[in-house]
Amino acid sequence: MTSLFDPDHWQSVPFHFWTICWFILGSMVGSFLNVCVYRMPRGLSVVHPPSHCPNCEYRIPWYLNMPLITWLVLGGKCANCKIPINFRYFALELVTGLIFLATWLSIGPASTGLAIAYATILSAFLVATLIDFEHFIIPDQITLGGIGAGLIFSFAVPALHLTEDRATSMERSATGAIVGLLLVYSIVRLGKLMFGKMHIKLPDSAKLIFTETELILPDEAVPYEELFYRKSDSIKFQAERLELVDRCYAGVQVQLSPKKLIVDQESFDPEAVKHMEAICHSITLPREAMGLGDVKFMGAIGAFLGWQSTVFSLMVSSMIGAAIGVGLILIGRREWSSRLPYGPYIALAAVIWMFMPDVWQAICLDHLNSLVETMRPQGVL
Repeated sequence: MTSLFDPDHWQSVPFHFWTICWFILGSMVGSFLNVCVYRMPRGLSVVHPPSHCPNCEYRIPWYLNMPLITWLVLGGKCANCKIPINFRYFALELVTGLIFLATWLSIGPASTGLAIAYATILSAFLVATLIDFEHFIIPDQITLGGIGAGLIFSFAVPALHLTEDRATSMERSATGAIVGLLLVYSIVRLGKLMFGKMHIKLPDSAKLIFTETELILPDEAVPYEELFYRKSDSIKFQAERLELVDRCYAGVQVQLSPKKLIVDQESFDPEAVKHMEAICHSITLPREAMGLGDVKFMGAIGAFLGWQSTVFSLMVSSMIGAAIGVGLILIGRREWSSRLPYGPYIALAAVIWMFMPDVWQAICLDHLNSLVETMRPQGVL
């Protein structure tokens, strides 16, 4: 009789059994990802308190916390207060289960360790995409945690970097993280210098009106949600005259962000200011495509997949973004393009790299390597 710790014992287990186990495992991971999507951007612990209804605080017992099944049995409602539960919870559990299933079927027979690594990074992509769409941030738990996880997986599964040597795998992982961080950070800094802010000249004595929901310029109204994507975003202008609730100012510097309104040296809570009018000659509005979250996100991708993946993901994500932007213009929804974060484009490009590496290496990186070889001085490098 073989021991449970004997590898030969598990090799005799039917492949279909493991297939079912991977789908169940994926749906369980999806249940945890729902917790991450809700709590991480709010700065809450993903461990404590245990799962509960956000409406009535009802603590969910284990038998009502089974992925997929519970949502269907309860009809998508809380067992206690009967408030509808967002369909996203069920959908994320199902999608994660299918991703784990597809990963196992495509990679599992060759390498279980590689399948686990790929399932992990795909799960991180799901969380990052959902949070970025809703909050325009990618939490450090995903990005910095992803860099750490990439280094650990690179040591445990050298095949992640197409080698059998752990030291080589770790070196490629560290190089990928560094290249990903530096590459995107340099682009972000350059973008800030060139396109990070939009300076608008206004007609003489133009009036700006700030309501609770939008900025009204002389020729258009811009919702705040199209201007304030991150906490660091702000509107700046020099006001000849400023009318603020029951106060009036002349010749003051004004800075408005989602969390604070600064008039010279005075600070106000923007939510308490229902209406504000200003006379000025120009205004500076925020305009950024990528933030530091995207920088760290690319570092995590490099740690898992190597430096080549970061170059590829950067190029292809820009193509995806451009294609989506053109498509939105063609259907008359140009304003939607400014509401889409860049993180999902990076994640999609990385997924393409993960499952079609040979094709894309042949198309893109062979040309890049040839260019490097032709530019390399003989005997120098």
